[in-house]
Amino acid sequence: MTKTAAIDSMRGGRFVDVIEDAVARINTSIDFDRRLWREDIAGSKAHVEMLVAQRIITKEDGYVIERALGEIWSEIDSGTFNFLHSLEDIHLNIEHRLHEKIGDTAGRLHTGRSRNDQIALDMKLWIRGVVDLIDSELKELQAVLIERADQYAETIMPGFTHLQPAQPITFGHHLMAYVEMLGRDRTRLADARRRMNENPLGAAALAGTQFPIDRQMTSAILGFDRPAANSLDAVSDRDFVMEVLASAGICAVHLSRLAEELIIWTTSQFSFVHLSDSLTTGSSIMPQKKNPDGAELVKGKTGRILSAFTIIAIVLKGMPLSYGKDMQEDKEPCFDAIDNLRLCIACTTSIVRNLQANQEAMRKAVFASFVTATDLADWLVRETKMPFRNAHYIVGQVVRVAEEKCCGLADLPLDLLRKIHHAFDERVYKILSIDASLNARSSYGGTAPVRVREQIIEARKRFLGRSC
Repeated sequence: MTKTAAIDSMRGGRFVDVIEDAVARINTSIDFDRRLWREDIAGSKAHVEMLVAQRIITKEDGYVIERALGEIWSEIDSGTFNFLHSLEDIHLNIEHRLHEKIGDTAGRLHTGRSRNDQIALDMKLWIRGVVDLIDSELKELQAVLIERADQYAETIMPGFTHLQPAQPITFGHHLMAYVEMLGRDRTRLADARRRMNENPLGAAALAGTQFPIDRQMTSAILGFDRPAANSLDAVSDRDFVMEVLASAGICAVHLSRLAEELIIWTTSQFSFVHLSDSLTTGSSIMPQKKNPDGAELVKGKTGRILSAFTIIAIVLKGMPLSYGKDMQEDKEPCFDAIDNLRLCIACTTSIVRNLQANQEAMRKAVFASFVTATDLADWLVRETKMPFRNAHYIVGQVVRVAEEKCCGLADLPLDLLRKIHHAFDERVYKILSIDASLNARSSYGGTAPVRVREQIIEARKRFLGRSC
């Protein structure tokens, strides 16, 4: 069987046989954990600064190590660093290069820490950073949705339940619903960020260390609120990964719902929304086609993002404390899910920013349905004090007659309405007006344009930090 004769600083003096090639390959994570290099170097710099302050290593050694870490940062950043598969992961690659630069002094860096707390730290720093990025990207998407909602605050469209026309709303009101969803997504991520902001560095392998380290100091340097309280928990905790991925999954579902509506709205059967050439793709065989592929892929990637949480939960569900190498399997699904969520947010932002509403088609769809039926039932309740369920039954009869005559509710003659119920009079035609129906829904959070404008003002304050 093929074996590798690669450098392996972790096996050291304990092992005699060269590691099997298949074991080496399954053990190697550098192809995906190399993206943690910034966090790994940042953690090492904080650790060495603390070691010097605690007089665990000398100032001279600390200076040499920090300077060399800075040089390694520049090498990786410029693309000149040579990542070696034989060195397994990002930690050993950086440590090996450090040794090449400064010799045995490099070995002092690992005093009082383990790769177990090192990778927990790297992942926390990375996740914390991407949460901040996602928050800013969701905020931008909210800003774009609010601007379009402002533009279409008085544009009438049918609101749907079961994808059937239900009641008249405005397009602005519809878009503001997604602003609220994304707001909840941001609060979930913010909650997760607060909970994860405990420093695992110094937990070492699982039991802490005999060296007089200062975990408060490294926490302050790295921007953590406090050190993680239990060393076993610190190295085995991946709650922060699962929690962020759960929040990412919910966010992806929200984006997918909007994407599906955009797909429906751009069909010729609806024609509610027009997407420019820059937002669509063509067909290899049908020259007339303009396909909303961006929206379709936002919808399609949602399953991929949702599955990441399940993958990591399955990896962790049977793991005894504290660390096992199977925890390495958290990274690929996590990185993939976060990358794809950010891509979906960016794509959705571009689509919303550039879409155009077909206001005529939206209004026509409202008049082609019986969306004021509830208004008529409400009128009967107010005028006759009858129970709503009775009014619901009566208006159902009105709708059936209108269907039979292929006309709108407002087109039915009064004498026919009075045959259904004697309480109907000329006032019902005002009630059946689409604009009157829309403006009447003025309860807090309702679709009346005056309320939509209020929602927009409030949303700019709550989500964007703007006073107007």
